[in-house]
Amino acid sequence: MRGTILLPLSAPPKSICILRLSAIGDVTHVLPTVRTLQHHWPQAAITWIIGKAEVGLIGDLPGVEFIVFDKKLGWSAYRSLFASLRNRQFDVLLHMQVSLRASLASLAVKAPVRLGFDRARAKNLQWLFTNCSIAARTRQHVLDSFLEFPRALGLQETVMAWNIPIPQQARDFVAKNIPEDRRVLAINPCSSVRSRNWRNWDIQSYAQIIDHAARQYGLLTVLTGGPSAAEREYAEAIAAKAANKPINTVGRTTLKELLAVLERAEVVVAPDTGPAHMANAVGTPVIGLYASSNPERTGPYLFRQFTVNKYPEAVRMEFAKESDAVRWGKRVRNPDAMNLIRVADVEKRLAEILEK
Repeated sequence: MRGTILLPLSAPPKSICILRLSAIGDVTHVLPTVRTLQHHWPQAAITWIIGKAEVGLIGDLPGVEFIVFDKKLGWSAYRSLFASLRNRQFDVLLHMQVSLRASLASLAVKAPVRLGFDRARAKNLQWLFTNCSIAARTRQHVLDSFLEFPRALGLQETVMAWNIPIPQQARDFVAKNIPEDRRVLAINPCSSVRSRNWRNWDIQSYAQIIDHAARQYGLLTVLTGGPSAAEREYAEAIAAKAANKPINTVGRTTLKELLAVLERAEVVVAPDTGPAHMANAVGTPVIGLYASSNPERTGPYLFRQFTVNKYPEAVRMEFAKESDAVRWGKRVRNPDAMNLIRVADVEKRLAEILEK
């Protein structure tokens, strides 16, 4: 796939294909790139190859064609993608995911310009599937790394906007389940269920925050999250510990309904997980709980100043190094890391947001 491709482009492209399959948080990070492309090149047709779950959040974006790649279908997913793109030609491919799965999917896309990450970030041999790259940068937030794609094409002025449509049905869900006269704190207590993915804060601490928010600010807490058994059990345990009973919507919402709940909230508390970035996308202040991952790389983009950031301490505890001495994006895979976050740390951030 390598060749001599001169960027920036000499003329606006007529068609652009974005390849970013997952995950929920990363998909929201791509949206300012989409808005930048639409702002500068409104006549360009944009097609996005995306995962089946993720399309449920943003599949109704105006001006974007979505092609779903369902990884659960295995090789059938590739056959379907190749069939749907067999007679298609694009001017530009933005290959924005470094997984081998995504790179194999990229082979279905015919485009003379195949733009990927710089060599240092083009993990899993992504560089073999592209013929030009974004500028090499170090220690960037994921969202900023995505904005390097339109910059490489020649668009230096970026548009920092998300504007995810929220249908009336989702707003009706909020109106039905959350009292209109109450101020709301949303807590999304769990990150995705994966092996050695220790990002969740402890149950008792979440319960203490629920009670503090009720006593101090009169906030009603709404628990949010996905449908996995682990998330449901975690939410039920938190609700049982709290004296001020929250509304538990964990596993009971579509992504659009979840987005509407997060928009309704006055503040959101969450670890490094997709709903934290969804809340960021609708402008709701987020208190990110970070110890096992670096919020400077993956924190809620607009609200990183409110993060409870124990990542530097966790790195020192785990690796006996300062955080700027470890690889960018290095995870602390220690189940005790999140215990570095104290209830008082979160209460302080609540005060900064609610008492300003």
